[in-house]
Amino acid sequence: MHVSIPTMLQEYLERNAVKHPEKVAVIFKDRRETWGGVHTLANRVAHLLRDLGVARGDRVVLYLDNNVEMCAAIWGILRSDAIFSPINAQTKVDKFVYMMNDCRARAVITDVALAPMYEQAFSQTPHLKHALVIGLEEEGRKVGGVELVPFEKATAAMKDTLPLSRNIPIDLASIIYTSGSTGDPKGTMLTHHAMVSATESITTYLENKADDIVVNLLPMSFDYGLYQWINCNQFGGTLLLEPSFSYPGPILKRIEAEKVTGLPVVPTIASILKQYEAKGLKLEGIQYVTNTAAALSGSHIATLQSICPNARIYSMYGLTECKRVSYLPPSEIDKRPDSVGRAMPNLEVYIANPATGERLPPNTPGELVVRSPQVMKGYWDKPEATAKRLKPSPDIPNEMHLWTGDTFKMDEDGYLYFVARTDDIIKSRGEKVSPKEVENTLYAIPGVVDAAVVGRADEILGQAVHAYLVLEDGVSMVSGQVQQTCAQKLEPFMVPKFVTFLTEMQKTTSNKISKTNLEDFAKIYYASGDKPWEPKRGK
Repeated sequence: MHVSIPTMLQEYLERNAVKHPEKVAVIFKDRRETWGGVHTLANRVAHLLRDLGVARGDRVVLYLDNNVEMCAAIWGILRSDAIFSPINAQTKVDKFVYMMNDCRARAVITDVALAPMYEQAFSQTPHLKHALVIGLEEEGRKVGGVELVPFEKATAAMKDTLPLSRNIPIDLASIIYTSGSTGDPKGTMLTHHAMVSATESITTYLENKADDIVVNLLPMSFDYGLYQWINCNQFGGTLLLEPSFSYPGPILKRIEAEKVTGLPVVPTIASILKQYEAKGLKLEGIQYVTNTAAALSGSHIATLQSICPNARIYSMYGLTECKRVSYLPPSEIDKRPDSVGRAMPNLEVYIANPATGERLPPNTPGELVVRSPQVMKGYWDKPEATAKRLKPSPDIPNEMHLWTGDTFKMDEDGYLYFVARTDDIIKSRGEKVSPKEVENTLYAIPGVVDAAVVGRADEILGQAVHAYLVLEDGVSMVSGQVQQTCAQKLEPFMVPKFVTFLTEMQKTTSNKISKTNLEDFAKIYYASGDKPWEPKRGK
């Protein structure tokens, strides 16, 4: 039977509410919300926002940890013709204020548990008028110029009918902020058309079906986490929503109990699972595993194959500015373990010289460039930053292509191989070193949980390769062992000159390893001995 593709993102929810209103849409803690229940709450959120004066094109921030209300509120915001912008609940006050003011948010949906944070912020957000607060009982209170509205009481008083919408597919659906690792966060503008295109493409190559149950261990402020929910809406499956992966044991038991079929991971989650592999963990019900954020190492792939023996494993590459770019068909993962695949449906890629813009031949490193309907419209209110990423096509008049800022190689068959963030390439002894290649070698060392490789200024080498490692509990290792192992597998100029062991690795709110100010972080989390950490200088 032919199923028409929605033109607006929120139509996915409407389709499920009509088709199977009693089916469970999202499981969170002890709550099991149906598609009909999500649909009703979304309608009430939409009516409430309109009653509060939120107009077409206004920005509404979701400052929340993962929960059912966030799942419904996304659709409620879209049904009010507004734009949703998710912000991680772990975001500190200064950055939160910056993002709220940057997008000039009219309203925010948050939780009373976050009061210590938002009450500091609201006196600094002049555009903000209303805060819908989950768990709030008190009425009529203001903080700064912001009215605090009890979420449950206010939505319960609203109509549950579907509001009429004026938006069309080229209108913005979301502003998703980048992590800001190289400066202030930038708001990535995504239209309904772009997000529907991405959703259709992803669920097609993942072969999703209505009886899939997908676990989400990532914050929904991170687009990979967000799309687990959007994708479930596309195919009418069920989302097992978790607050985080901080306590893996109980979550792994729940994954088995709920008969989860889809497991999205990032490399740090794969590293945690690696520690359970030795304990004999098997998740035989998992039918597919996905990865994005950074390419999986060979040891991560082996771990996932061992733990999920019946799963198709998809190694993928994406970025907020385009959601997803490529995927490696599971049948290719043993043949091309270092690849993140070919361009996904609805998308074209090529490798270009960042200095001249010319297209490069196969197996030549250059910047990855993307052509697709799911490319962002630009960065919110940042034309100069937008111009660095969206550039005119070299051969198609009046078309803009996305320059990703990532260095890749493409082989003769069109498969992509991540080399490094363009700014992360280490230049040592006149040679270019890919941090990812060194990190893959480090992850293959038994006992290594997390690895990060950066360049460090060196008078002789220009830049020296510096590896930071976190080891499994009970594992002992010295830098010489690491260097010796690397020397057996890497060219001499790629072998780390410095190795620092840490008790934990610095992570972003989306659970990716952060290399920003890693040297300062290492002074606190240095794992070798009781002496204060000091970098060892080359002779």
